This record gives sequence, structure tokens and C-alpha cells, in this order.
Amino acid sequence: MMKLQKSLEQILFGTSLEDKLIDLESLDASEEIKLSKEIKHPGRSREISFSEKQIKFPKVSSFHLDEKKALAMHFFANHELLAVEMMTAALLMFPDLGETNRKSLITTIKEEQKHFNLYISRMNKFGVSFGDYPLNDFFWRQFLSVKTAQEFYALVALTFESANLDFALYYQDVFKKVEDTDSAKIMGIVLEDEIKHVSRGRSYLASSCGAKDLWDYYISLLPEKVTPARGKGIVFFPETRIKAGLSPEFVEKQKNYKDSFKITSRKGWD
Repeated sequence: MMKLQKSLEQILFGTSLEDKLIDLESLDASEEIKLSKEIKHPGRSREISFSEKQIKFPKVSSFHLDEKKALAMHFFANHELLAVEMMTAALLMFPDLGETNRKSLITTIKEEQKHFNLYISRMNKFGVSFGDYPLNDFFWRQFLSVKTAQEFYALVALTFESANLDFALYYQDVFKKVEDTDSAKIMGIVLEDEIKHVSRGRSYLASSCGAKDLWDYYISLLPEKVTPARGKGIVFFPETRIKAGLSPEFVEKQKNYKDSFKITSRKGWD
């Protein structure tokens, strides 16, 4: 049985996809772990390294083309891999999370690995491999500002994964409209898991906010360049957040939240 510390370090600092996707099924979440070195960036080989090159997410009107569907899957896969790396880093950074929260986060990592594999398998059928297009590191750059477990859950679960509730449901419908049932099925699987992920983040923050209002507490934990608007997609689906256990009041505040950042106008994908 692999030790928890060694497994987490292999995922985070390993450079291959094989490292990132190792099986976490038999890990003992009660083992002692510690942060052995400063985390500046995840390990990535040249083939899957981050790039400063910008590439636009394909327009919905082009989703009848296999190469555009593959490009969309490539974007989605990169976000899933980043999620795996950020969550793994959080386990190492916050060793006092407790066994129950560790188990929950390990389960979430396994589900993100599953999503990544689903996207990769689908894009491969369209003739595209992971790394064929530039990979951006926006999520990781925001993660570097995280200093507490509470800030981690606010950023990753209630913001990045919250947005994915909208994107998964939105693009599931887009794939259905172009009669790509296989891709639509993948988005449905991702959606159901992301509801659980948002729920886990909500539960953790609710248990640590005391008498504070959860919405106000959540906002106070976000890094400077990220607002609650980043937690929304092109179309806002409140019902998915209610399923995740967020209160109608929280959901309404998120729905109505606006900021001055161009990207959060959601006319396209970052």
C-alpha cells in the first residue's frame, strides 16, 4: 500500500499524466502528512506544461465540428487536472484538516481524475491528445494566494466548482443539440459529481463560520482578483446549487452579484 504522503507528492510534483492519475483507492487518510517543500507550481512535463499563449474557447455555433468539440474537451480536461493538483496541494498544505475531511477531499480528487479521463477519452476519439493546445494556469495562479483551508474551499469549491455547475449543464444541452450524446453524457456525469463537490465545500465553510453569515464569510475568503461572479457560468442554474445544500438566500445573492471584470460578463470562456 502506498503511503498517503508519497502518493500526494507523486500527484503534485510528478510530471507525467500517469503520476497525476495514480489510484488513491487504498490510501489511509489517518496517516500523518506534512508539507515537505514549498509549493510554487505543480510538476508538469514539457508536453503538458502551462503556456502563456492564449487560445479562445470555441463558439457554440461551431460545436457541429469534431475539432471544436475536441478543443472544448481539452479546456475542460485542463481544468480537471488543475483541480486534482490544487486539491492534492491543499491536503499537503493543511495537514490538520482531520481524517473525515481528508477522506472527503481524496474522494473528490478521485472524481476529478475520473472526469479528466472521460474528457481525454472523448477528445482522443476526435483525434486530439492532451497538450495539443496551450494550457492556461489561471486557476493555479489564484490558488497560490490561498493561506487557509477555508480560503481553499471558498475559492475551489464555492467558486471554480460552482461555475462548473453552470458550464456542465449548459454544455450538456449544447452537445445534445448537435446530437453528440456521448459528450452530453460526460457532462451529465460531471454535473452530478460537481454538485457533491460544492456541497462538501459548503459543509466545511458552514462548520467554520460560526455565527457569521455564510455569504459574507465566503466573500471575505476570496483572493483579490476573484469575486463571486467567477462562480457563475454563461447561464445561471440556481437549482443545482440548491441541490448542493446552499440556501435560497445565498443562491440569490450569487445570482445577482456583478463585478467590473470583463471575463465575468461570460460572453465566452477564459
